Amino acid sequence: MKITADTNVLLRLVVPDDEVQQKLAIETLKEADSVVISVHSLCELAWVMERSYRAARLDVAAAIRCFMNTRNVVVNRPIVEAGLAVLDAGGDFADGVIAFDGRFHGGETFVSFDRKAVKLLKGQGTAARLLK
Repeated sequence: MKITADTNVLLRLVVPDDEVQQKLAIETLKEADSVVISVHSLCELAWVMERSYRAARLDVAAAIRCFMNTRNVVVNRPIVEAGLAVLDAGGDFADGVIAFDGRFHGGETFVSFDRKAVKLLKGQGTAARLLK
């Protein structure tokens, strides 16, 4: 069976606050031939872990890397690595994903009102401009 895992399934694997659902999520992913994880689900996962569960960025990055390195998991590695690069630098995973995806689709400059995101992306060599 080839499956696509929703964010709430990923959360159950990372956050042990519902033992029954966690066990079911683990069994389902172990039994699958492949588990596709959308970058959108990873953006949601990062956001929920940080905002709702107060997880440290280091823990969020570790969870995403764990999924990436699981034998039967399929992710868009380049875009996920771009998100992790910004997360590792102290920013938001989604900002790295958005900037990468924008470049992929022909965008030349990342624009935002978010000073931190612009600064981090510029520091990584991405054309970025703060709107003010």
